Amino acid sequence: MISELRTLLAVARYGTFAAAGARIGLTQAAVSGHIRRLEAALGFALFERTGRSAVLNAAGLRTLARAEDIVTRFDQLGEPTGDEDWTGSLKIGAIASVQPTALARALMQFRQRFPRCRVHLSPGVSLNLMDQVDAGELDLAILIRPAFDLPGDMQWRPLLREDYVLLAPSAMAGDDWRRLLGEQPFIRYDRGSFGGRQVQRFLREASVQVLEWIEIDDIQAMVSLVAKGLGVAIVPLTEAIRPLPPGVRPISLGPQAIYREIGVLHRRPFTSTAVTGLVDCLLSDRPD
Repeated sequence: MISELRTLLAVARYGTFAAAGARIGLTQAAVSGHIRRLEAALGFALFERTGRSAVLNAAGLRTLARAEDIVTRFDQLGEPTGDEDWTGSLKIGAIASVQPTALARALMQFRQRFPRCRVHLSPGVSLNLMDQVDAGELDLAILIRPAFDLPGDMQWRPLLREDYVLLAPSAMAGDDWRRLLGEQPFIRYDRGSFGGRQVQRFLREASVQVLEWIEIDDIQAMVSLVAKGLGVAIVPLTEAIRPLPPGVRPISLGPQAIYREIGVLHRRPFTSTAVTGLVDCLLSDRPD
């Protein structure tokens, strides 16, 4: 019945028998057959039989939670009990700014606990990484918390808070961030990223007009451009760019300054012992 339970989880996740089948490699008829066999074995219906969407009834909702637990425990049957003997693989994603800092330190601890685990690291912007976790392409991702609510089958673990500042060339006079933004070329944090959208909302709410020049999704490159005197930029003060180079100085954005929360996103429940282990390593490095 494990196959039928996996099909149930897919239907609940993707909303229709056809969509579930497309994701797990079954025809719509095969998905329907799995659900019929599962309902026959359980002795009750799991879905309301109306419309095109697959809507779980009350019994189906109760069964879904138990099915998730059963499938997870089944998948863990072959795992060794000792971390050092774990021989699987781990697919993780991370935004660029945490790769040489928080993630690198966590992987040092993880390597000691899981020396035989193979790790595949995918870089990317937060939105894409979140989609990959949702699609099951990544076991977990380290990213910026989005402004919208996360799906109920995902869990968020906060790691870091990073305040945004205005970066200006050291030789540039003045500490009035509004004036500098209105007079100097603006090096914009790419609006395709969660961080860039935060900056855009901040500027809009502060009614600040900027002199658009370049838009980029690379914080380190933005720092380098400011250091060369090519403009000003609003960036999160990440560990990866501290200490700032001599040619750059930070300017506070005032009492209404914004920040971004960096955290770990993974599916509920954990998919393997290694996922649990890496999350533990990341959380142990979290500042007090």
